[in-house]
Amino acid sequence: MKLAGRDVYEKLVKGYTEKQWGRECRELPAFIIKRLPLRFTYDNNYFTDRYQGIPMGGYTAMIEKMLNGTEVRLNTKYRSFVKEQETALANGADAITYDKVLYTGMIDECCGFKLGVLEYRTVRFETEELDCENYQGNAVVNYTDREVPYTRIIEHKHFEFGKQPTTVISREYSKEWEKGDEPYYPVNNDKNNELYQKYKELADKENKVIFGGRLGGYKYYDMDKVIAAALEMCEAELN
Repeated sequence: MKLAGRDVYEKLVKGYTEKQWGRECRELPAFIIKRLPLRFTYDNNYFTDRYQGIPMGGYTAMIEKMLNGTEVRLNTKYRSFVKEQETALANGADAITYDKVLYTGMIDECCGFKLGVLEYRTVRFETEELDCENYQGNAVVNYTDREVPYTRIIEHKHFEFGKQPTTVISREYSKEWEKGDEPYYPVNNDKNNELYQKYKELADKENKVIFGGRLGGYKYYDMDKVIAAALEMCEAELN
């Protein structure tokens, strides 16, 4: 409230934040609230960066190009893969060898949850095609009312200024992560940060594994920040 005032806080911040994180605002770290931009201008962009955008064709196309010519294995657990290769090597069979592994999954899962389970939030998507050219006029619209069950609606065509005769929207519903769900957001409160530090001490002993990303580093990164962190990691490793 000190940052935005009571009216703005109650109308735009409180309901959305508690819906997104499943906790009262007082239980959340201050940096989550401070991520919200507050400007006394007519600039309605969320971010203030001079250059903003996404890769042409989207992130899927970018990742496909990065992985072009590389073997990709899906539904493969890291520890199972390591054990499989060690067994093959011990038996004189063909095995995949490597100097280091970049691990971007959940750090607690990599350690077998031996110290306990870190908390995450996940997202359920409800997608439908609508028989209209335009639904909301923007790629992303957040719904700040606590009573609206979804946090935002994505209208995908607007990311690349599509002119299709119909439109596809996705409603996002935030919920607590459970085993079997895909984790999206680390819950960086004091309890989880303390547990993460213990896991990091274990991870630092893994001299052949580099932990990164939101899940490996248990940190709420935006895309620009996670790309910057990846480049810094590459520089440190390769130099």
